[in-house]
Amino acid sequence: MPSIGKELGRILAQKMPNPKAGTVSPNIGNAVRDIKAGKVEYRLDKTGIVHTIVGKASFEETHLVENVGALLDAIVRAKPSAAKGTYLRSITLASTMGPGVKVDPTRIRPTAATA
Repeated sequence: MPSIGKELGRILAQKMPNPKAGTVSPNIGNAVRDIKAGKVEYRLDKTGIVHTIVGKASFEETHLVENVGALLDAIVRAKPSAAKGTYLRSITLASTMGPGVKVDPTRIRPTAATA
């Protein structure tokens, strides 16, 4: 049993409800309201790649640009003070099953909300 738990623990840990991930909350009403309002969390994988949703194909171009700008602002604000050098080395946007499009990180402007 310990060997099975060790192997399956890595796989199942990502699927289990977790208060840190926001999937468990004592205040259900606020959690549902936040999710319906468009709350999106981003996480890093082992290699430092951020995977998240910035919009849908039905969104207008201006909304997608605002969402990407807000995400990049949040990532830059979360930069640890100990991190030196270039924090965002490359940015690639892709649809779920489509090819990725590289974006120059130096050309991204902050959103109007944070500027």
